Amino acid sequence: MSQETLDVRVRGKVQGVGFRAAAVRHAHLYGVNGWVSNAADGSVELVLQGDPDRLDRMVSWLHRGPDLAVVEQVDLQRSYSDKQYGSFQIR
Repeated sequence: MSQETLDVRVRGKVQGVGFRAAAVRHAHLYGVNGWVSNAADGSVELVLQGDPDRLDRMVSWLHRGPDLAVVEQVDLQRSYSDKQYGSFQIR
């Protein structure tokens, strides 16, 4: 199974709406590892790691987010880090 790592930033009304907790639930549901964190600029940062199909499902969800979120933009790029994550958690 091939594994990829993505660096993601989600912008919009994404803090104070349960985004991080919902991201953890969805990452566990989709079998994605990594972390999620609020950024100082009001966005949410994530590192996602897993096979491409699972990452696609997670990224698709990130474009919607939880019910109270208003996602305006999702930026992602492939990361070439050798770090391996064994779970998904709030950072």
